[in-house]
Amino acid sequence: MSRIATRLRTASFAVLLGLGASSAFAQSPVEFINEASAQGIADIEASRLAHQKTASQEVKDYTIQVINDRTTANQHLAKIARKLELPVADREEVVSKAKTLMPPVQDGDAFDAAYAASQVKATEEAIKQIQQQAQTSEVPELKAFAEETLPKLENHLQMARALQASR
Repeated sequence: MSRIATRLRTASFAVLLGLGASSAFAQSPVEFINEASAQGIADIEASRLAHQKTASQEVKDYTIQVINDRTTANQHLAKIARKLELPVADREEVVSKAKTLMPPVQDGDAFDAAYAASQVKATEEAIKQIQQQAQTSEVPELKAFAEETLPKLENHLQMARALQASR
């Protein structure tokens, strides 16, 4: 067999392995909705707490943006789940999962810095999940949701990084 044919076969095999690996990490629609909803609730609750505890107007402005965007996203996910008649987790289960995602609360001057750092990390994770869904979802409603939500999360990440840098 020629070297070119061997290289083509090897390259094709590598591409197939890559496709298999990416689909192995893809979430089912139900898993995605449950995980994204839990992340959204965790962000909302952490932001509500930050809004109450901070004296910084910059942090307050950020928390309002996160609360509004994540609430809208979670409402949209719930509407998609109902439309597709998906058996998603009940609210208590999602809230319980969200509690495990929330960062520990710090007091005093360290609170704003800890909140900003946790938001950078949480938003980076949410972006990865949403990007995966945008790239792999075969459900048009979830793909559209991911494509619509991604720019908002990227904006949150920029804002969270700016908060972190200012702390």
